Amino acid sequence: MKAFQTICRHLRSLKGFSVEPAPLVNFSTSLYSCGRKKKNPYEEVDQTKYSSLVRSVLSFRGLAQTPESLFEEDCLLYGPVTKHKLSKQDKGARVPRNWFPIFNPERNDSSDPNDSSMPLKIPLQRNMIPSVTRVLQQTMTSQQVFYLERWKQRMILELGEDGFAEYTSNIFLQGKQFHEALESILSPQGSIKERDEKLLKCGYIESIQHILKDVSGVRALESAVQHETLKYVGLLDCVAEYQGKLCVIDWKTSEKPKPFIQNTYDNPLQVVAYVGAINHDANYSFQVQCGLIVVAYKDGSPAHPHFMDAELCSQYWTKWLLRLEEYAEKKKNHHIQKTD
Repeated sequence: MKAFQTICRHLRSLKGFSVEPAPLVNFSTSLYSCGRKKKNPYEEVDQTKYSSLVRSVLSFRGLAQTPESLFEEDCLLYGPVTKHKLSKQDKGARVPRNWFPIFNPERNDSSDPNDSSMPLKIPLQRNMIPSVTRVLQQTMTSQQVFYLERWKQRMILELGEDGFAEYTSNIFLQGKQFHEALESILSPQGSIKERDEKLLKCGYIESIQHILKDVSGVRALESAVQHETLKYVGLLDCVAEYQGKLCVIDWKTSEKPKPFIQNTYDNPLQVVAYVGAINHDANYSFQVQCGLIVVAYKDGSPAHPHFMDAELCSQYWTKWLLRLEEYAEKKKNHHIQKTD
């Protein structure tokens, strides 16, 4: 009976078609009575016009009902389900307790045109203030720690303890040489040392050639930044214009393709940490509102650029502030445990 009523409702909704349900037959344990036989309402259906619809609806009858078949039947009769999109409040997004802006309203968005053309290169002062790298390492999620440890154990099984130590040392050395070559290329003097000639022909440099064509107006190279209010320091790779937008540029190397910004893990947080610091560091007269992560590949395949506009930087800045708070909380708890 339920299936019949469902079909009637659907057929009644069709233009130019009307179905009146037949009166119910009354049954009694002591007396059987039945009114005169009513005309079958399906006899009034234009069989040619609605045959495919009736067949598709009735095709579900006689089959075992499963959640999947019921879902298909509902989609056929009522259309696909429209998923409700949760608002930011519904998602329960965390908000930093101590908010601080990433951009400086008192600072101009560009540097003084009378400034020296020499890029800034401020040395990093070692002190008690934590670095951006340390904060990110100390606040990795349990999932990040798990996958990192699993990767390490797999590499040790494959290479052995000594082999893994040599592998990580080579990766570090390659990254260092890559950054040194970039510094030579982006420096206004353009002085390339003999030892850099081979580096300029290496796969990583070949990988970023199409990116370098869009880089100009270098303002800082391998320069330290410090956020006086939020108390952290860092050493940024480069500040320059990319396609006309002043950016903090972070050069990364990878053996695996990273075509999406999600593949770069905590790198966007590192970039926005530098953006926020440089905008409030008295050593810099200009303001940066964008970021760029460039992932270069050893085999020379084209690097993946991940551009971060002001809006995206602001989104990652909120996450960075949360990581800072988490680091401060862990440090506080650790200090309490040591004093107990």
